[in-house]
Amino acid sequence: MWAFPFMVNAFRAGTLVAVGAGAMGWFMVLRRQSFAGHTVATVGFPGAACAALLGVSVSYGYFAFCVAAALVIAAMPRGGRAAGGHESAVTGTVQAFLLACGFLFTTLYHGLLGGVTSLLFGSFLGITSGQVWLLLAVTAAVLAVLAAVGRPLLFASVDPDVAAGRGVPVRALSAVFLVLLGAATAEASQITGTLLVFALLVMPAAAAQALSARPAVSLALAVLIAAAVTWAGLTVAYYSPYPVGFYVTTFAFAAYVLSRGGRYVRERIARPALEPLPAGGAA
Repeated sequence: MWAFPFMVNAFRAGTLVAVGAGAMGWFMVLRRQSFAGHTVATVGFPGAACAALLGVSVSYGYFAFCVAAALVIAAMPRGGRAAGGHESAVTGTVQAFLLACGFLFTTLYHGLLGGVTSLLFGSFLGITSGQVWLLLAVTAAVLAVLAAVGRPLLFASVDPDVAAGRGVPVRALSAVFLVLLGAATAEASQITGTLLVFALLVMPAAAAQALSARPAVSLALAVLIAAAVTWAGLTVAYYSPYPVGFYVTTFAFAAYVLSRGGRYVRERIARPALEPLPAGGAA
């Protein structure tokens, strides 16, 4: 497997994708913005199809559409039930329209396209060294910005009202985070596909937060789990005819189930020790 350059590039790209998705997904789950992540992931498909139609690399289409969708979500009004309903309605409408545009772009493209299946469900074939360098640059930029805003972003994610009262720019941090999420989503879409990128963003982070409540430990676990499931998915997909996105999603789901099961067992074991002794019990 390692004798093929395209597999070496796939593992390099997969590692970069896992690091970016694990870190951004951890904050996404903490901030309860999974729906925003799903929205940004969905528009990657028309972005890739549009890029193919224009004759440029699909990577640019992923990044352009995902970041643009993140900016649109960041510009929507916040606060209040009415604003939340309006945001959901606009997001759903934009999703449906852009998905239809994606299928239109693939129909208009008369050349050799990698296929709708690979765009939707991922493929490790055809990842070039240029795409790996692009992913490296994007991952480094995303992690650098995330490190710069990490502490105030964590504060604003845990308690936005108190953070705003202490002078933290909550709205600006939310916009920056959504743009970073768009870049991370565009990265992961090139491995898992646009429909399954959501799994790589959510499940490793959710599993890590179930394993540890300490932010630093949980964040590190999210990155490690994302990298492990990505490597396992690429390895199994190499020896089978099925999309890599299926395997990455399956292994990520298994990690989440195991983490939740382990947490449940730990809580059941610790619960008797925390219960008070009955009256007249042993001293």
